[in-house]
Amino acid sequence: TKCRKIVDHGISCFINRQLIYNFPEQIFTEAGVISIEHADFDGIERLAAVTGGEIASTFDRPDLVSLGECSLIDEIMVGEDRLIRFSGCKAGTACSIILRGASSHLLDEAERSLHDALCVLTETVKETRVVCGGGCMEMLMASAIDRQIPLTAGKAALAMEAFSRALRQLPTIIADNGGYDSSELVTQLRAAHSRGESSMGLDMASGQVACMQRLGIRESFKSKLQVLVSAAEAAEMILRVDDIIKCAPRAREQ
Repeated sequence: TKCRKIVDHGISCFINRQLIYNFPEQIFTEAGVISIEHADFDGIERLAAVTGGEIASTFDRPDLVSLGECSLIDEIMVGEDRLIRFSGCKAGTACSIILRGASSHLLDEAERSLHDALCVLTETVKETRVVCGGGCMEMLMASAIDRQIPLTAGKAALAMEAFSRALRQLPTIIADNGGYDSSELVTQLRAAHSRGESSMGLDMASGQVACMQRLGIRESFKSKLQVLVSAAEAAEMILRVDDIIKCAPRAREQ
């Protein structure tokens, strides 16, 4: 009876979070309904969101249930795993990203990097301002600090000089990660900014100093601001530490 109520909704695919026994599966098959069992809780909620449907626990009132829609349901092979793919979802564009790697460590790193990138994109949608990437902004900020150092008296000038050196470490790290000579590239970048070429940065595709605006290399303004604020707060916290408390070592038993 319950299976007949489900079929009366006029569906072509039924997805259940729990096990579907052989007899109910036979009823669905005879009625031309595809049945999918053991769907995970998070996945079924995302699927309901992108297909425009809702998760139903009772089936007495078909008129009160919103059905999800998609253009194609097929089974694909990714490596040695079988996956069910839903294409052409009703509620908008959605996609699944499959990460594959040689070890769990690589997969964890890839997932972390992907998560960070998606978070930056989300913040960029909220705050649409962007800045030039490739170490361009760090060199601009370091140059602005260097111009103020001779005008600053006292120990504050030493802190400003150290902060300027720390900012120039960002282009150095970018060049090192790209496998290039960081000393050569960073000095070229510094010379370019001294000539007034304020949009120059590091192009890691060619290993040269190039215009970031022409190449379209951008970074989120909010993400860049948060990096600077977090670094400054961490440095300030370290400077405020005036003592380190250590526990007394345990007496060794005779």
